[in-house]
Amino acid sequence: MKVGICFLVMAYTFSQFYRAFLAVLAPVLEQEIGATAADLARASGLWFAAFALMQLPVGWALDRLGPRRTTAVLFGVCAAGGAALFALAQGPGAIQLAMTLIGIGCAPVLMASYFIFARQYPSAVFGTLAGLTVGISSLGNIASALPMALAVEAFGWRASVWVLAAATALIALAIARLVKDPDAPDSRAQGSLFDILKTPAIWLILPMMFVSYGPTAGIRGLWITPYISDRFDADLTQIGNATLLMSLAMVVGSLAYGPMDRLFGTRKWVILGGNLVLAGFCFALWLLPPADLKTATALFVAIGLFGSSYPMVIAHGRSFFPPHLIGRGVTLLNLFGMGGAGVVQFLSAPAYLQLAAVRGPADAYGMLFAVFGLIILVGLTVYLFSEDRTD
Repeated sequence: MKVGICFLVMAYTFSQFYRAFLAVLAPVLEQEIGATAADLARASGLWFAAFALMQLPVGWALDRLGPRRTTAVLFGVCAAGGAALFALAQGPGAIQLAMTLIGIGCAPVLMASYFIFARQYPSAVFGTLAGLTVGISSLGNIASALPMALAVEAFGWRASVWVLAAATALIALAIARLVKDPDAPDSRAQGSLFDILKTPAIWLILPMMFVSYGPTAGIRGLWITPYISDRFDADLTQIGNATLLMSLAMVVGSLAYGPMDRLFGTRKWVILGGNLVLAGFCFALWLLPPADLKTATALFVAIGLFGSSYPMVIAHGRSFFPPHLIGRGVTLLNLFGMGGAGVVQFLSAPAYLQLAAVRGPADAYGMLFAVFGLIILVGLTVYLFSEDRTD
């Protein structure tokens, strides 16, 4: 089981990579196949939308078929196939279709790990294991920054993506061979997604789930590149360095959030405090725009650090689910988390264009980041009334 989990974490590392690597590829894709920032924002949004919409069928499959078959088939067929299509792309439409397929393929990976943690390990360590998984797999974010930029410069973007497609297929084969499905709970236990939705506590956590990942994912996966490129005339190496540092901060943040529920005896107030700080840094990019690239990078690092509460919010919601509904419960939470990120990706590009038309490109970036901060505050306002629970 431990070896199988290692490959699930490796697969989620690729999932983290795929959702973020467009930021580094943006300049070369625009130059070679005419994919604009709006095209790539749409492609990124489609990744998140496909990922989110797959959560409900994935939840059913985890509970009924188990994590091994669910993950191996989707990751092997859709993620590897989508990466191959990406490498063959001749225009923005193919990129968008490829990202949709990759999103479908990556949909079960993290939830398969969480499903196994919930079934096989003590409840008290779920938050730590969840944070550790996201933290380790955030190496994919790191690889999608400077290492990807260097690979593109050395081998070209098509050859680099072909290697990714082959590696994805090999990981799927390893999952099929090495992951073991956990023992099923009491077969007499019955229930459905509607039983989860009947739990009042969940309705106050879902809005926080919806906003907890979107701003950080949107900035790291899309907006950091045009911001530092337009504001500070950053080249590809500088873009790679900035995205690398933000990715490292997201790793540290995920690892740091994980054990805090046991350290402080609360999940709710850890999430509230961290996200208030996150919102503050988003507003700082608008109210106190950085004068140089180093200061801007430092602000993005802070956003990555405090914007990594995603696994902690899932741990909070999971504590209300019975064992036989773990699969559908955690995937419902993930639906809201990735759905929120997808909505942010879809709407951020037209929002920026409208702001730029009125206030100019420079001010538009800051105002867009302020909108991200406002989104977080709206989610926190609802979440403030939620029931705190630890295991």
